[in-house]
Amino acid sequence: MGYFYILSTIMFTVYGQLIIKWTMDKQGGLPEGFWDKIMFLFQLLLNPWILSGFLAAFLAALSWMAAMTKFDISYAYPFMSLSFVLVFILSVFLFGEPVSTQKVIGFAFIVLGIIVMR
Repeated sequence: MGYFYILSTIMFTVYGQLIIKWTMDKQGGLPEGFWDKIMFLFQLLLNPWILSGFLAAFLAALSWMAAMTKFDISYAYPFMSLSFVLVFILSVFLFGEPVSTQKVIGFAFIVLGIIVMR
């Protein structure tokens, strides 16, 4: 069950990051004026997709708390690096973000690090 908690933490984290990015891409950039920025961001707080991202972050936190009852943090925390890898892979497919050799090598090191830490 402990690995399920870690996996849930990762999946909720990835969902939250991707859904907020997707929503922000649809909304466009920040306005120039200070008060316009404040109003723009405040209005986003009422967006159901943004709210789902916040809910995902909350559920990720709950899952992480459950995982901490099963594992030492020094063991469990490296698994969180998988969220970087999943966000990278999914952002390439969902948003057409660029892939570079440096990114691929970096993520290979992350995966290797997780394997070594296990």
